[in-house]
Amino acid sequence: MDKLKMESRDNVQGNIEKIRELFPNCVTEVLRDGKPTLKVDFDILKQEMSDTLIDDKEERYQFTWPDKKKSILLANTPINATLRPCKAESVDFDNTENLYIEGDNLDVLKLLQETYLGKIKMIYIDPPYNTGRDSFVYNDNFNVTYKDYLANAGVYDESGNILYDVRANNIANGRFHTDWLNMIYPRLKVAKDLLSDDGVIFISIDDNEVENLKKICNEVFGEDNFIGCAGRITKKSNNKGDFWAPNFDYLLTYTKNRESAVEFTGGANIDSYNLIETDGPRKGERYQLVRLYMSSLQNRNPEQRFWIDCPDGSKIIPPGTTFPPERPNLGDGIWRWSRATFEANKDKIVIKQVKSSNLLNENKEPAKWNVFTKTYLNDVLDKNSAKPNSFIEEYINQIASHELGELGIPFDYAKPTPLIKYLMNIAQIKNDDIILDFFSGSASTADAIMRYNAEDGGKRKFIMVQLPEKCDENSEAYKAGYKNICEIGKERIRRAGKKIVEPTNLLEDLKNVDIGFRVLKLDSSNMKDVYYKPSEYTQSLLDSLESNIKEDRTPLDLLFQVMLDLGKPLSAKIEEKEITGKHVYIVNDDDLIACFDDGITEEVVKEIAKKKPLFAVFRDSGLSSDSTSTNFDQIFATYSPNTTRRVL
Repeated sequence: MDKLKMESRDNVQGNIEKIRELFPNCVTEVLRDGKPTLKVDFDILKQEMSDTLIDDKEERYQFTWPDKKKSILLANTPINATLRPCKAESVDFDNTENLYIEGDNLDVLKLLQETYLGKIKMIYIDPPYNTGRDSFVYNDNFNVTYKDYLANAGVYDESGNILYDVRANNIANGRFHTDWLNMIYPRLKVAKDLLSDDGVIFISIDDNEVENLKKICNEVFGEDNFIGCAGRITKKSNNKGDFWAPNFDYLLTYTKNRESAVEFTGGANIDSYNLIETDGPRKGERYQLVRLYMSSLQNRNPEQRFWIDCPDGSKIIPPGTTFPPERPNLGDGIWRWSRATFEANKDKIVIKQVKSSNLLNENKEPAKWNVFTKTYLNDVLDKNSAKPNSFIEEYINQIASHELGELGIPFDYAKPTPLIKYLMNIAQIKNDDIILDFFSGSASTADAIMRYNAEDGGKRKFIMVQLPEKCDENSEAYKAGYKNICEIGKERIRRAGKKIVEPTNLLEDLKNVDIGFRVLKLDSSNMKDVYYKPSEYTQSLLDSLESNIKEDRTPLDLLFQVMLDLGKPLSAKIEEKEITGKHVYIVNDDDLIACFDDGITEEVVKEIAKKKPLFAVFRDSGLSSDSTSTNFDQIFATYSPNTTRRVL
């Protein structure tokens, strides 16, 4: 049985493996913590990448700042942490596929790598803008002090003399940007790996950091994967500002791989597709009804002027002075379709009784029927070649204020849900795609995804990540009982979900819309330090330990760390059963079976093996006897040889 590593992905070793495939002579072995590991010989690697003798003092184009190398190291360093489930704060924990994760987003992103590597179709983030303004939600002033900047930047010589004067042009110098860059860089670096090959990331930002953010994104995602920077009107009028009155921000947009990415569409007025097909091969698709006769169409094509039979046996035709088989006069009404097209698409025809119709019956009198065609949303999206404008005027911040006001949620600086729905629309986010927001704030993204799913019957899933920053005690949020921003976000999702499934919505049946979410909270590993570094402990101390698992951790806590380690979706369906008197977790229909009880007998092992799971996990100390330990692998070899067995 192999031991679970129970820590986040080691990106450094993964990158070294890739380098070794291309340049095996640049990779060597060293001892680290008493164990052999791989290391890159960067001097040789530099030479491999140059056709001239390397001179480290060679000038080159680059974007850098104090501690950038530490940011790279921070992004790549694995952590021993976990995500602990919180059923009490969740909604529909057992069935939902949505996640709300509390904790520092860099650590959370690292933990998500094993499970969601290359699986996120869209990322939208609204990070702190580095405005120098302290709000009750974000402390978004990342300016370092003048003294600290001088120390980090190394602008003194050994005698303490200033080498250059950073006070000159101090508005633009690095001391106003360094901490912000060190904050955002490693998060984007890790987030990139989560994007699918055809994935896209949208980042809202304003003037303060847009230039720096683009340089960072060019480095992280690649300049070739920059697909545009859209402007968005944030407010219609603004009297603030010393020179210009700022009223727009930016949406920097990058793909993971431009060659694989789906081109943006100009979008469609999704709200107008307010009907759902109930039968046939297109059951469940959204459509709208469009009149077959439009007065703007005028020509003399007799193939487009013909009688149509109604359900009561009468016939109808567009207004005019001639009737088949006569050739139409100019000005006579015609159908949008010819008779041949009409006959070939009768499954898309709807003939309805109406209060008023501009069609004529056989007596040349106003008819009581009208003819419509079904236009399916999916067809429109598939054929739409128009591109969205790179200046967005419709989705101002005031919309977000109204939305939160209707929900009774006190929060400033939220983004409007129609903006995020619009981005999903133009990026052609599909029915079951996953959308990530790791600066979740008030959870506008989660609200937008639930609304979008309610409108078209989709099953898109969200992952929200937010640090539980404390609310200012003078803020309206704190006075309303919200101690931190996560409490605001979770309550917003709960209230928005309830509102979505009210009977006043467009869809008749909303029972399948997922308005739930699993709450997970970042915490230290469930395992004691001895689990990771047993060589640092004496044998007598190891023998005296009753367990390598922390005393305050539950079996469900252990299950979620195992799911992270094995790369299983954190939204997976979890069943709890008794097998021969032992409590067992079954994840995704026998994809993973875990039992963390003590006293596991051969009979229990045999019954679990008979279910033939892909993975089976037990506590190392849970097996009841040496005999059970000895026969463990043989039992699985007999009943389920393909099961991967792990212990913790």
